[in-house]
Amino acid sequence: MQRITVAFKFVGVVLLAASSAALAQGAAESYPNKAIRIIIPFPPGGTSDIIGRQIGVKLTERWGQQIIIESRAGAGGLIGSELVARAPPDGYTLLMSDLRSPLIANLVQPKPAFDYIRDFAPVMELSYSPHLLGTHPSLPVNSVKELIALAKRRPGELNFAASIAGAPQLAGVDFANRAGIKWVYLTGRGGAQTVMDVIQGQAHVMFNGMVATLPHVKSGKLKLLAVTSAQRNANIPETPTIAESGMPGFLTGSWQGILAPAGTPPEILNKVHAEVSRIITAPDMKERLRSQGADPLTTPPNETRIGLVNERDRLVKLFRETNYKAGQ
Repeated sequence: MQRITVAFKFVGVVLLAASSAALAQGAAESYPNKAIRIIIPFPPGGTSDIIGRQIGVKLTERWGQQIIIESRAGAGGLIGSELVARAPPDGYTLLMSDLRSPLIANLVQPKPAFDYIRDFAPVMELSYSPHLLGTHPSLPVNSVKELIALAKRRPGELNFAASIAGAPQLAGVDFANRAGIKWVYLTGRGGAQTVMDVIQGQAHVMFNGMVATLPHVKSGKLKLLAVTSAQRNANIPETPTIAESGMPGFLTGSWQGILAPAGTPPEILNKVHAEVSRIITAPDMKERLRSQGADPLTTPPNETRIGLVNERDRLVKLFRETNYKAGQ
């Protein structure tokens, strides 16, 4: 009798699993059948917002469903990120973000409300754009070496503008650690505000995403010293990399990507990945992204997760080396 009961329980588990799989498959086949919210966890005007809106227009055209781009800024990207992490895992609320900045903010929280690795299902990395090392035009430096020399002559006098606990600020922390310099971190309200802080002379220097920063370099409002990619960028071929300016291996930037709440069916993740991949590799979109300083990527979900885990480990090591604390 006991064997029969166990057998019935086993059959029940198998049937339940099969039923769940069938429901997930059905949801994926009909997806999307209503509006999709794409949450940008930063203020309007930054790299995530610019690229997110371009992709949103294309998704609306392809799927025939409204794509709502919604800015939920604050706490280094954590407010918008947590909103998505707590959303139903059905593919109708997605996060479009520089994948590193909210990860950093999450790591430095004393008691994080959620886990950036555990509570998300990665969809993809969709573009990479380097940071630009820029200064106010009046700063008497024209190269990385001259900037380091000035910072050493004036320790603690240069203001570095960046949103708190974001990827650009950590680029500044990494740079200062390698160069053996100290500057004061002026924490703004996202990439767009960071740029304005330097343009208006409230800060001297910054790292910021190329997509949002390059127009101000071209207009003469910012002075460009270097780019943080591994090789020189085709849009600014005369600008050296930081790696070739005396810091071998220095590589930072904005890896834009899409995340969904943990538990979202893999079939839906793959469907979003496939559609966005088609959009960003289409000739018109590829050209538009590259003209803005971003290279399209089609990194699949599993590789995106591996990249996030590796970045988490790198950041933890940097925090230990520099005794980094949010707001420093």
